[in-house]
Amino acid sequence: MPLPRTRGTALRQRLAELRGPEVPAKALDARALAALAANPGCERRAILDGAGVNKTALASALGAPSAFGQSQFALTRGNAFEAKVKADGGAALLRLVHERLDRSAEPPTEAQVSDLTAIGPEGRTARTALALREATQAQGWTLLDHPMLALDVAGSPAFLEPDAVVVHPDGSWTVVEIKSFPMLDGSADPSKVGAAARQAAVYVLALEEVAARLEPAPRVRHRVLLVCPKDFSNLPTASAVDIRKQRAVTARQLTRLTRIEDIADTLPEGTCFAPDLPAADLTAAVESVPATYAPECLSACELAFHCRDRSRADGAVTSLGRSVRAELGGLTTVEEVLAAARGEAGDPDDPAVAALRRAAELRAEALGVTACH
Repeated sequence: MPLPRTRGTALRQRLAELRGPEVPAKALDARALAALAANPGCERRAILDGAGVNKTALASALGAPSAFGQSQFALTRGNAFEAKVKADGGAALLRLVHERLDRSAEPPTEAQVSDLTAIGPEGRTARTALALREATQAQGWTLLDHPMLALDVAGSPAFLEPDAVVVHPDGSWTVVEIKSFPMLDGSADPSKVGAAARQAAVYVLALEEVAARLEPAPRVRHRVLLVCPKDFSNLPTASAVDIRKQRAVTARQLTRLTRIEDIADTLPEGTCFAPDLPAADLTAAVESVPATYAPECLSACELAFHCRDRSRADGAVTSLGRSVRAELGGLTTVEEVLAAARGEAGDPDDPAVAALRRAAELRAEALGVTACH
């Protein structure tokens, strides 16, 4: 049985109790954070990610496993490509940064690779901040391989690990994203580039918090470097991606997230998301936290199938998409929408209701039947 949650316990301990006393925490990475920011109204994802719950295991325990995530083959291929890009002290990577982002600077004939070794995420975060400050003062090319950054997310720290950060001779900082999908004839799959841009925007926000603590504050560049295999080879090529829009959207959405502590305060005593609990208890725990499902969740969240089933069972219009939900105003279920279209419910002065009734009339006219009123 899960341990009872005690009011006033430190937030970290409370989140551990929600996760399960013997369940290790799953780190909140930039990919998950970008997805969370894309759906800030979903308290379920916020508390599960904040508590470090393994949503893949949770979805399987709920009987709605998801195929979301990369295959082992893709992970292996990605790691091999990243190692190739960073070989020889990151010489090839720095040349790409120079060519795509900073041609006015001196070419990186020699670069410093910072030592980021430290104990624990907090130690690595502090060591990264120190390395960034030292590299900025050195006024040369410096590569930080897998630095550790911290970002406050709904009152809880998230530790993030970008593929690389490069410090330019002028002291500015660039985020580097290394992906294994190909860049064909100089361009890549727009949806994959968009996902990489949203992920990079999270890193930029975290870097800006580090820069703000320095005097003077270094410039965090809003053009990141996306490195991919060229065509069908394993040779690296790169493109500069402007992420100002993604950064602004992510920053705004993160500020809208309900604080994790506030969500935890609303949960029943003893709530626990440990995947080894009985299915009925686990389902009750998950359902105790409000979710905001949309079809976009299918490509971003491991619990999407479970939430979709519940959304359809409840007849929620969000299962039809956010754009449809926005058009329907105060009508939140499919039953309410159909009743309004038939003239059985709804305020006729409501633009959404009027539009539905007009659509029903046009449909009836096209089918040669009389609309119900």
